[in-house]
Amino acid sequence: MSAEKSGVCSGGPKLIFACSGAADVGEIADRAARKMTKNSSGNMFCLAGIGGKVAGIIQKTQAASKILALDGCELDCVKNCLQQAGFQEFNHLRVTDLGMKKGQAAVNDENVVKVAHHGTALLA
Repeated sequence: MSAEKSGVCSGGPKLIFACSGAADVGEIADRAARKMTKNSSGNMFCLAGIGGKVAGIIQKTQAASKILALDGCELDCVKNCLQQAGFQEFNHLRVTDLGMKKGQAAVNDENVVKVAHHGTALLA
């Protein structure tokens, strides 16, 4: 887990961009982001829109008060998408840094809650 301090606006939404990859850790990241949204920790937002550089999505992300990049594994696809779209300052959380191994992680409530807890702390 690393923190890259957000340099975005203080009054905007807290946005969560999550891995939704085919691996178990990607599914855990996706479910944790959805849980965080339901718990009002932040709002899950469209990573494909960042990769596609969709103007409205880029603008809303630029107006965010905080951004969380929630990656499943060390490939850091979410982090890389944000950086390639010009975002350099955001919080970053990697599921595998929380002791879960790609290809061996149980996709269950316990692991989803663990990731959501850490992500919520980064957006607080």
